[in-house]
Amino acid sequence: MADPVRDQVVSPVHPRAPGAPELAAAAEVFGLLSDPTRLQLLWVLTRGEADVGALTEACGAARPAVSQHLAKLRLGGLVQARKDGRRVVYALPDGHLKRLVVEALNRADHVVTGEPWHD
Repeated sequence: MADPVRDQVVSPVHPRAPGAPELAAAAEVFGLLSDPTRLQLLWVLTRGEADVGALTEACGAARPAVSQHLAKLRLGGLVQARKDGRRVVYALPDGHLKRLVVEALNRADHVVTGEPWHD
């Protein structure tokens, strides 16, 4: 039986509305983004790769806390890690996540500053 809501065209890339698996996966991403330190780590990574030392310095959190947040982000598939000698370098896996983080922070800027909304 056809689902009229799910069969609606929502974008040229994704011609059907999201189903339960897509909504659950998106909710998981938002859950991981709900922590300010993790969001800040991801924001730093929107500018390029970084190791734990650079990420610790950028966000001002303790190194063990940063490592724990990075482990959660890696398990959730929101960051990738690669070895570079003795260092582990972290990066965002895709442009979707980068745009999501940037747009969330752009929206937050409007909320905090009172700047008018726009498209």
